Amino acid sequence: MRPAAALLLLAIAAAPAHAVLPDEIQVYTDDINAPGERGLELHLNTTPSAGRAPSFPGEVTTQHGLRMTPEFSWGLTRTVEAGLYLPFEKDGEDRVLFAGPKFRLKWLPLQPGEGGTGWFAGLNWEYAMLNRNFETATRTLELRPIIGWRGRDWLLAANPVVDWNLNGPERSGRPDFSPAFKVARNVAAGVALGVEYYADLGPLGRPLPGAQQSHTLYFAIETTRTPVPLHFAIGRGLKDDVDKWTVKAILEFSFGKS
Repeated sequence: MRPAAALLLLAIAAAPAHAVLPDEIQVYTDDINAPGERGLELHLNTTPSAGRAPSFPGEVTTQHGLRMTPEFSWGLTRTVEAGLYLPFEKDGEDRVLFAGPKFRLKWLPLQPGEGGTGWFAGLNWEYAMLNRNFETATRTLELRPIIGWRGRDWLLAANPVVDWNLNGPERSGRPDFSPAFKVARNVAAGVALGVEYYADLGPLGRPLPGAQQSHTLYFAIETTRTPVPLHFAIGRGLKDDVDKWTVKAILEFSFGKS
């Protein structure tokens, strides 16, 4: 269990301290498109029970909202992949709103070996141009380190994420720290069960008091035995001022090489 212990130390201190559009709730692992390969992930999540009021005038909150985010991806080289998110939300008043595009670039220089097992590591950069109804900062930059280990039956991954507000009242040179952690185990051919943990400590090096942090734990199932690969999870907020329950799903489609 040495890989598990190492990753746990990286990710144990974590949740969202500020409002954030939950368009993509995912721990990045060793997934990457082959050169020329195109893909689509459809991210769906809803919040039947939220835990907070709007944090600024006009904010679209998560309560009873349905988020629908197609994510397009292109393999550029063996270690580099580009992506585009187009997040939409149907809010509690049945309005359908476009949150704004997000662009990403993933670099994964360390990948599992020929047997599909071993360590992996890399970085993912994301630049977002958001609607003011979703964030006070309409321009954000995220850096997501990726580190993990894949065995024959086990997968462990950590994303110690840092993100910057590039404008708005919360603009600062000090990024927020939002670690995420995942453990999954294959329980049958094409079926894995696992847990995911998402958190935000607040500004890097200046963590918020514990009462102002938030923590969310998800129980997930992943399968390739459905017509398209499916990830499904139910999350529980571990504090009073965060969303109580969130349900998420990710559908994966591949279009081969261009």
